[in-house]
Amino acid sequence: MSQIPSGPYPKGLTHSTSDPIRSIETFYVRPRWLFVRVETEKGIVGWGEATLEGHTEAVEGAFVELRERFVGWDSANIEDIWQTAYRARFYRGGPVLMSAISGLDIALWDIKGKTLGVPIWQLLGGKVRNRCKVYSWIGGDKPSDVLAEAQARKDEGFTAVKMNAVESLDWLDSPRALEGTIERVKQVKSIGLDVGLDFHGRVHRPLAKQLAKALEPYNPLFIEEPLLPGQQEEIKSLYGMTSVPIALGERLFTRQDVRPYFEAGCIDIVQPDVAHAGGISEVRRIASMAETYDIALAPHCPLGPIAFAACLQLGFTTPNFVICEMSWKMHYNTEAGGGHDLLTYISNPSVFSVHDGSVALLEGNGLGIEVDEARVREEDAKFREGSVEAWRNPVWRGPDGGIREWL
Repeated sequence: MSQIPSGPYPKGLTHSTSDPIRSIETFYVRPRWLFVRVETEKGIVGWGEATLEGHTEAVEGAFVELRERFVGWDSANIEDIWQTAYRARFYRGGPVLMSAISGLDIALWDIKGKTLGVPIWQLLGGKVRNRCKVYSWIGGDKPSDVLAEAQARKDEGFTAVKMNAVESLDWLDSPRALEGTIERVKQVKSIGLDVGLDFHGRVHRPLAKQLAKALEPYNPLFIEEPLLPGQQEEIKSLYGMTSVPIALGERLFTRQDVRPYFEAGCIDIVQPDVAHAGGISEVRRIASMAETYDIALAPHCPLGPIAFAACLQLGFTTPNFVICEMSWKMHYNTEAGGGHDLLTYISNPSVFSVHDGSVALLEGNGLGIEVDEARVREEDAKFREGSVEAWRNPVWRGPDGGIREWL
């Protein structure tokens, strides 16, 4: 056995053409995103996204250790860095650590693509499609004017949308609370759009089966998070009651997290978030694992342009990819985000143009986007000086004062 190097954080593997990591920076930008900038000794810059909505400071805390450990490591050894970040510690996994690893991982893939002069999808085995299908959000936490929003998305080139299935619900609520859901689905489908319904874990078991059954005649694209994560057996029971495809995965962060759902046979579509679930490296592994169970990949991405570009890079090379979330004009951006939207921080927004419900192959090196670094730094400075506060999710309570599910 080789001798363990001295020091708390020994350097990783190196080779004669290595390009060590010089710096790792994080930037908070509105509406609620955390960008990661990694620069090598040769001056190559890669961008990642480590957004964990409502927990920005916690993820930045995780970067203190990642920065101490990996500055000086060979930027080319993405897998060695990933495995070390995940496995070389007693506690592993969870949303905070995995989001930090995600941001670092995405940035390293961006660097590798720029170093070799190719898009990331080329590094992952090449393309299996020329376009990635996408969907946009309509309706917020208090859904209204759904038809007008759906028509606007259709006019912008989308063929599919997603909306919250319900508003705030009690554990057992009146069945009348579900009637509005059916009406909104009918409105959206009346103009020729497919629609996914996000239950967000707001609907508890007594009502979830009623709503799933009521939606069947209207053939939604999928129902998302019909119950809370961790309830594999309950979701499996619901799975047997409905023909509507069931999707989930935004609050699952590793292959180990998704494995029980795959083995239980209770989902049709897995939705890992590339900024939460270990970046491009781990989401690719989750996708491959899903393919063996005949489960589709539909990345969760109500986030920024870096995460979206990473999802597209995966979509272009993943056989079981079906559709990706796109946060264009999402209510988090337009309402609480001060008008900062998906295209705010990139200099080549045309790469995300939507035609016939899809985005064309990204041809640029690395992620294929040009981050407006000056604007990112300007926005982050507002957070550091205290003129902009980190985003926090609202807390919902029912008429009786009891806490209700928000996300």
